[in-house]
Amino acid sequence: MPSKRILFVFTSANKTLTGAQTGWFLPEAAHPYNVLAPKYEIDFAAPAGPNPPVDEGSVKMFPDDVKFLEDPVVKQKLATAKKLSEVSHEGYDAIFYVGGHGPVIDLSSDPVNIKLASSFFQAGKITSAVCHGPAAIVGATDANGVSIFKGRKATGFSDLEEVQVDKVKDVPFLLETRIKELGGAYEKAKDPWAPHVVTDGILITGQNPASAHPIGEAIDKALSSA
Repeated sequence: MPSKRILFVFTSANKTLTGAQTGWFLPEAAHPYNVLAPKYEIDFAAPAGPNPPVDEGSVKMFPDDVKFLEDPVVKQKLATAKKLSEVSHEGYDAIFYVGGHGPVIDLSSDPVNIKLASSFFQAGKITSAVCHGPAAIVGATDANGVSIFKGRKATGFSDLEEVQVDKVKDVPFLLETRIKELGGAYEKAKDPWAPHVVTDGILITGQNPASAHPIGEAIDKALSSA
């Protein structure tokens, strides 16, 4: 039986609204990848395609995860990442959005991405994201044109965590606030920065960098039982 396939989506944005360097957050790709890669086929994609920019701060903060960037298979996947316009939900069993401040800048408002995320959800396929990754699906809708967050439990980078990293001015909106505005039942860990993953049917979301490994496990669990 062929293994199931997952599409990892990365941001192509390398600057925040204040001009600070940004991109995708290293452990939020590395940890889920390390959980899932042994069991599933994984493809990489980004709005602009190859070599999506990594958040340089995350590389400094998480030196143990640099080996992800040095892995020959990963390097090849990053170098040949597909453009979002070149992929569809067909042939995949799940989509996963890597976090970092970048997704709030580009993926949240990218019509190609919004259509892609909506198509995964409407096809009944796992739609997942970690930290700022859920910003990539704030425009996604179900078959009735209703936000996929409405009436569902979800998490994502909390407003308090955004304040604590002093990045409120770097992003066009605060994720916790937006999920609530969309009618989502937002949840978060009791303490900032503690791991928290929420599964509501095919919608799987993680709160912050500490949630990157457990969301990989949650996606694995969902795919294993599907």
